[in-house]
Parts: sequence; structure tokens; C-alpha cells
Amino acid sequence: RKRLSVRVLLREPTRLPEELRSKVDVKQGDATKLEDVQATVEGVDAVLVALGTRNDISASTTMSEGMRNIITAMKSCNVDTVSVCLSAFLFYDLEKIPPMFRHVTADHQRMLDSIKGSGLKWIAVLPPHFTGESFYMHRHTLDSPSSKYTVKEGSSPGRTITKQDLGQFLVESLSLPQYYNKVLGIATNME
Repeated sequence: RKRLSVRVLLREPTRLPEELRSKVDVKQGDATKLEDVQATVEGVDAVLVALGTRNDISASTTMSEGMRNIITAMKSCNVDTVSVCLSAFLFYDLEKIPPMFRHVTADHQRMLDSIKGSGLKWIAVLPPHFTGESFYMHRHTLDSPSSKYTVKEGSSPGRTITKQDLGQFLVESLSLPQYYNKVLGIATNME
């Protein structure tokens, strides 16, 4: 296992699981505020982006605003590698996406467009549905990645991914140049 020093920017640090709080450097702030992002990016080697709107799926530019701030902060801090978690809906025509997810998908598209034009070394990871622990009860350690997943350029290789497998790949991809400047689908292998 690699030993990484991790810094996270959270709107509500209390939402971070208790067991992780002593393992990461937590900055409270908001990705839509450049100064918060700048303070978080200063002194890091790479950035992993997993922006969300929680349960708000209305029309918004919150995530794409945050992405633009992250790009600006990375450039000013001379950080050039970023992995970005988006959505497998980006592989589909907008008409085929359930109407309730179209606004969020449009903002994910704006994020992807920003990162593609950034000049950075980026990895766009488009995961499908996240599965819960009950789906993988046969595993001995439910909170660790299975490392049994498929990554495919330009399309989704499956319908589900565990949060642990997705997180593992988002981190590992930062040091895998073969994935730089690529749009990738990912899915946990079914046994």
C-alpha cells in the first residue's frame, strides 16, 4: 500500500466518518469559493475531485463552478495532475437519461468540458451506480476495495461500482500516465 498524505475540502467536516478524521487534513470550505480551493490545493502533488450537490438535482452550476476554481487553483499552485469523478450518464445522449438527472448531467458535462480545455493532466472517471455493502457480503472486508474492476476508455464496462473500488482507482490513476487525458468508464467485475 502507498502511504499518501491527504487533504480534503469539505463544506461540513462533521460528515466525514469518524475513523477517517485523524487520517486526513480537513479544510472546511466550499469549492465555489476560490480562496477555499486555493488554500486546499497549496502544497499538494495532485488533486482528486468528487464534487456533489447532495440530493439537490435541480438546475445548477455549482459543480462546474467548483471545477473551474480547482483548475485555477491548480495552475496557480503548479499542480498539474487531477482525477475527476463524474457520471456514466455522460456516455449517453441526453434524451436517454432519465429527466430527473438531466440537470446534474449537464453540469457534469460542463465540468468535463472545463477539464478537457485546462491543459492539465486529467483523468475523467465516469462511474455507474454505486453499490452498497449488502451487494458484496461475500467479501471478508467490506470497507476495502476488491481491486476487481474493469476500466474502459470511452464507454461504461458495467452497471455498478463499489465506492471502495471507485476511490481506489481515482487515487491510483493519478500516477498512471496511460490514463491521462482520457474519459474512462469503470465497473466492478461480477463474480
